[in-house]
Parts: sequence; C-alpha cells; structure tokens
Amino acid sequence: MSATVPASTPARTERGTHRAQREHVAALHAYLTRYDLVTWTSGNVSERVPGEDLFVIKGSGVEYDELTWEGVTVCDLDGNAVDGVKKPSSDTDAHAYVYRHLPEVTGQVHTHSPYATAWAARAEEIPCVLTAMADEFGGPIPVGPFALIGDDSIGRGIVETLAGTRSPAVLMRNHGVFTVGPSAKAAVKAAVMTEDVARTVHLSRQLGDPLPIAQADVDSLYARYQNVYGQ
Repeated sequence: MSATVPASTPARTERGTHRAQREHVAALHAYLTRYDLVTWTSGNVSERVPGEDLFVIKGSGVEYDELTWEGVTVCDLDGNAVDGVKKPSSDTDAHAYVYRHLPEVTGQVHTHSPYATAWAARAEEIPCVLTAMADEFGGPIPVGPFALIGDDSIGRGIVETLAGTRSPAVLMRNHGVFTVGPSAKAAVKAAVMTEDVARTVHLSRQLGDPLPIAQADVDSLYARYQNVYGQ
C-alpha cells in the first residue's frame, strides 16, 4: 500500500511589484562583496518603499552571484512577505522593527565583516580615534546586546543602542554589523566605513594606545562632513 503524499505547500507568487526598487537594492549588494563585507550568502540590504508601509529585502540564502530583483522580496512592516518567490532574510523581523520605530530610517544593511565583527565578539565599542570616524559616525561605534536571530530581538537592540548617538552603525555582540541610513546606499556606505575604521583602529592598537580626539573637535568634524563636504 503506498504512503499518502501530503498536500504541497502553496507556491509563492511573484506579482512583480516594486520591480525598479528591487533591482536597485539587488544591485547594492555588489558593494558588500566588493569590499569583502560578507561571505557566501550572509548579510543583506533592505530599503523602505516610499509612501507605503512596505520594505524590500534580500531573500534568505540567495547567493550574491545569482542575485537579481527576483531574489529581493517585498515585506510589510510586520515582516510578512507580500510579494516575491523567495523567503525573506532571517533578519527580516529585525529590519521591520527598526522601520516601525525609526521612521527617519529608509535603508538598512547587515554584514559579518571580519574586523568589525571581531570587535563585536569582544563586546567592545570602536573608539573615535580617527577623523574619518568623527566625520561619518560622530563618535564611537557602539555595541548592542546579544540577541538571538529569528524574531525582533535584534531590532530592539539596534533601536535601543542607537538612541542618543549619532552613529549609523551598531556592533551587535557576538554577531556582526547593522547600519541604518536615509537611503539603502547610505546604509551601505556606513557598513563599508565601519569595516574600514575597525581595521585601522585594530592595527593602531598593535602599535600602542590610539590617541583620542577631543569631543569639541569630533563635533566640528562631524558638522563639517555632514553639512559642507561633497557636492
């Protein structure tokens, strides 16, 4: 007697909504591999959909070399997939929590970049000892609490840790880097800069104790970079 075959789970449907934004976010993942911020399928970029209670995020376990717009899934702000054939990232609930609680945030990035994640493994903030840090982060890069993956605990830790700081980045203890920004590309830049300064400060500590920058100078550098620098 043959075994009963269980009913199959209904297939996800792809309606193709928000395709241009999904293409944009898929393309931004190339920065993560270009700057060696991720390995294999780890890490993700997400971006809020303008004017809607939605965001788009990389699908779980999608390889970077194969990532197209169809590998980016549309979710609501509770983290539920509403369009796409890929199951969204395992960090989706964390991203959703941040979007719900920080309305000024439009983009987020998560990486396990090696130098920054080494600081996270030590639960040690990266001190502001470089002008590049003062420019981009306005102070040290803080450390958030340990949190398990799979619900919004990481998102809670991100929001609580970034409160009262100017940093767009947080090192979640024993985990990795999470960055936020007014756009997904800005969050990507913050992730790139986080790894860059984590490496440089680590190297400087091999030579001795890095020299701190006076708070007044940090404030001045941050104000110039955020309001004057660039085109």
